[in-house]
Amino acid sequence: MRVMRGAVLKVPAVAAMVAAVVCGPGLSAVAEPASRGFAPEADVSHHGRVSLGEERIRVQLHTGNRGPSPLADATVRLRFSVPLAAGQRLPEGCLRGGSRTVLCGTGPLRVAGEARRTTLGLRLVGRPAEVVVRVDTVWNGGASDRNRRNDTHEVLALSTGDTYVF
Repeated sequence: MRVMRGAVLKVPAVAAMVAAVVCGPGLSAVAEPASRGFAPEADVSHHGRVSLGEERIRVQLHTGNRGPSPLADATVRLRFSVPLAAGQRLPEGCLRGGSRTVLCGTGPLRVAGEARRTTLGLRLVGRPAEVVVRVDTVWNGGASDRNRRNDTHEVLALSTGDTYVF
């Protein structure tokens, strides 16, 4: 009987250790939320237009938040298949992330509020016949986003001056 009782007493201790390893600190074996809370959930979305003419590419980007939580800021990354010309002035809140990358902060994004607009007019190296533009969210303040389909886009723009919508 004593062996059985000892085994019974050890099981909860083992279960607690397994819960701590599997669930991490702050969570119990029944996955109750820790008192410090969880990251908010937000659905960042990007939509816009791209046009390519001669050696310039124009991007009009609209970034919104479908909620349920507001965000203090987010960072969108725009990657181009062709290098950008050096020495360009970027809009406030944007910076170069490499020869083919621009990163832009959105500022606060309210739930279902007006989308933040970012407009870029960039010179390219040479006169490419086409450019692929990749748009995605790099950072959203640590919020979880269950719908990444609306904040990741890839657009092929031909050097015709036509506008391509995403």
